[in-house]
Amino acid sequence: MGRIRWHVVVFLAPAVLVYTAVMIFPLFDTLRLALFNAEDKARIFVGLANFKRLFLDPIWSEQFWNALANNFWFFLIHMLVQNPIGIALAALLSSPKLRFAALYRTAIFVPTILSFVIVGFAWKLILSPIWGIAPSMLDAVGLKSLFAPWLGKEEYALTTLALISVWQFVGIPMMLIYAALLSIPEEILEAGEVDGITGLSAFWKIKLPLILPSIGIISILTFVGNFNAFDLIYAAQGALAGPDFSTDILGTFMYRTFFGFQLQLGDPYMGSAIASAMFGIILIGVCIYLFGIQRRLRHYQF
Repeated sequence: MGRIRWHVVVFLAPAVLVYTAVMIFPLFDTLRLALFNAEDKARIFVGLANFKRLFLDPIWSEQFWNALANNFWFFLIHMLVQNPIGIALAALLSSPKLRFAALYRTAIFVPTILSFVIVGFAWKLILSPIWGIAPSMLDAVGLKSLFAPWLGKEEYALTTLALISVWQFVGIPMMLIYAALLSIPEEILEAGEVDGITGLSAFWKIKLPLILPSIGIISILTFVGNFNAFDLIYAAQGALAGPDFSTDILGTFMYRTFFGFQLQLGDPYMGSAIASAMFGIILIGVCIYLFGIQRRLRHYQF
């Protein structure tokens, strides 16, 4: 039998204990709480009854499926807008001929470190039809007729908030792809140049296949981050995710249910059921990536 490396145990133990206390234990306690309910001020075991109410009871299911659909739309905009823009910016900034590339990278990444509250309120002020600067800016270029109270219309509010989130976080995929592009060996690019593959053709035929694993990681991080989203919606639209719940996502729905809001009393058992459903959706998405997409990416890479 091999000797136990006690120094490894000693160094890992504090991190494992902290992670267990703040992540693992609350997760399993939430899953456990979702199996209970309250009757006559007493906690009773109800099994999967809370999930049945959440998915099938019209009182709960209408809000849940609305929040889930909004969450998918929120995620889809990030996948189709944020990540392609991040890849394009990384490709441009990795060019050795570009001057002031470091300045551009910093300027694009700065919004990422801003608080959700600052971003939410700042854009709410910018887009306000009363005191915002967006109408006057569009008027200056002769496009004032295109302005609308985007955060106040049901059909535009969620898309507007998703694009604001894209503006804030496009620096993350940009930097990850930028690092992946810099890690490509120069010998491969030089061999491509010998074969006449240069410029944009080199990106599509050489660089893009080599950074596919990084794009896959960015995609799953985008999925997890968007299905855990809460802060921006709450900062800009409040817990009711107006107008008329058109910006309601699973995070705000769970918050209202668990803690209560205004005349709605908090229900920790149904709130735990919603949180458990969120965990299940994220787990399914991560498993699809790990056992489906990632294997194909590795096979394609080799």
